[in-house]
Amino acid sequence: MKKNLEEMLLAAVNSLKGQGVLDPAIDPPIQIDRSRDPQHGDYASNLAMTLSKAARKKPRDLAGLIMESLPESPLVAKIEIAGPGFINFFIDARAQFSVIPQIHRENSQFGRSSAGAGKKVQIEFVSANPTGPLHVGHGRGAAYGSAVASLLEAAGFAAHREYYVNDAGRQMDILAASIWLRYLEKCGEVLPFPSNGYRGNYIREIAKKIHRQSGDRYQKSALEIIAGLPADEPDAGDKEEYIDAMIERCRALLGTEGFEVFLKHGLDDILEDIRLDLEEFGVSYDEWFSERGLIDAGAVEKGLARLQAAGFLYEKDGATWFACSRLGDEKDRVVIRENGQTTYLASDIAYHLNKIERGFDTLIDVWGADHHGYVPRIRAAIEALGAEPSRLEVLLVQFAVLYRGREKVSMSTRSGEFVTLRELRNEVGRDAARFFYLMRRCEQHMDFDLDLARSQSNDNPVYYVQYAHARICSVFRKLDEKNWKYDPNQGMAHLGLLREDHEQDLVSSLSRYPEVIESAALKYEPHLVIQYLRDLANEFHKYNHAHRFLVDQAELRNARLNLIAAVRQVIANGLGLLGISAPEAM
Repeated sequence: MKKNLEEMLLAAVNSLKGQGVLDPAIDPPIQIDRSRDPQHGDYASNLAMTLSKAARKKPRDLAGLIMESLPESPLVAKIEIAGPGFINFFIDARAQFSVIPQIHRENSQFGRSSAGAGKKVQIEFVSANPTGPLHVGHGRGAAYGSAVASLLEAAGFAAHREYYVNDAGRQMDILAASIWLRYLEKCGEVLPFPSNGYRGNYIREIAKKIHRQSGDRYQKSALEIIAGLPADEPDAGDKEEYIDAMIERCRALLGTEGFEVFLKHGLDDILEDIRLDLEEFGVSYDEWFSERGLIDAGAVEKGLARLQAAGFLYEKDGATWFACSRLGDEKDRVVIRENGQTTYLASDIAYHLNKIERGFDTLIDVWGADHHGYVPRIRAAIEALGAEPSRLEVLLVQFAVLYRGREKVSMSTRSGEFVTLRELRNEVGRDAARFFYLMRRCEQHMDFDLDLARSQSNDNPVYYVQYAHARICSVFRKLDEKNWKYDPNQGMAHLGLLREDHEQDLVSSLSRYPEVIESAALKYEPHLVIQYLRDLANEFHKYNHAHRFLVDQAELRNARLNLIAAVRQVIANGLGLLGISAPEAM
């Protein structure tokens, strides 16, 4: 409906250009919104107000000229001018019903648009370090990122889903050292475990696997390992200094090849677990992008060379600094340390340069909210590399906090005391987990109500929406039990019989669905779809309680079946975009 009205307004603008009222060079954005008050019509446009200055006319006067130039349409019953110059459209009641045959005709394609046609978007999300299983905090970013990608595709964008694998750097070294120390325990060595090591049971399992394959081949004595190391935190030392020293000792005793064995086993096992976990959560990727591959290809050096050529690098205190404060960051940042090692920032700069060179129009990074301070330096890097920083969209996701009763559950990856995404999914189900994760804006704090997510009641929002779909399916099963024939063509011919308020409300809601999907895609806000589906389900349940569908009058029965079949299709479409199932029975 909005597109039809947009075309009408565009025709009026072109007519006024031909009359000399408007400059032919004007190409105004045409905005149409649903009216909040039905007394003001179904839709409203502020076009006259946006063009009044260029036309050198008062908004209400220009609105009158626009209204006079609008082509006639059977969809519009009445047009009025309101307030300072709004143009209000009242849609013909019969035209509202056109959405029902449209839904039946388009089925799973209903709601899709071409708003982003020809535009490539890369969306990188989750990208948790492969140092342990995904926890419930990561789950929110996974649900959000995959839903945004699906919505973008529904709006016509070419969306590329990507996981950035941080398989290089210090955290991987800590992982390898942690696995080796647990391996030594299997060899009978007794030595203290670093307070800053990875402690989860998954570390022990990887160590057991290596020991089964290699026996005591990589065994070293505990005394040889700890001799001369600085004190760890429990002994009043510095845990960071201790773990770094332990890593160097591991490398020295194992050699590059031996150290790589533990690193590779850890990386491969954990990354495979992450892949499987996300797959079972309904999340898939077009590419798993390796940081190691980026480094081996010389991309980090290339990125830094670009910054150097642009005059954004300088030397200070033996390190190389990126002058990002000149481009909006609060201070300059080190990209090459005194020891010659590049920083995480250097790799991230190279990664974003790689994204730009791959030709994406928009880069979407989905990060945890704790990374908010990192945003200005990446924007600065993109600008320093000669690209438009507005191409980058950083969406910050608050970690969901899980509660068991009133007890908040710790989720520290290194300590191993965390609830995994897999455990949550096994407990409440994939559908409930995804639905709850998407119920609010990504930047809003979220307490995950485990008991509510498991409940099979109308208080559980995902149950409430899915039950609407299942209830409609049950109506068609009862139709078969009565040996009545469903005649959709007869129903389409008698849609005018749908005169009840509940029916009018449902038809109006169905017509809003394409607008909701496009808006949710362009704003990166899947929660808008959740809100819509909850409202639609509520309207259906009210209709279901107030009226019978399987009435004796065939014309009315088939009209109502057409309506609820359209509701069923839209619920399935919306849930599908969110990665949530639409069950036929519950």
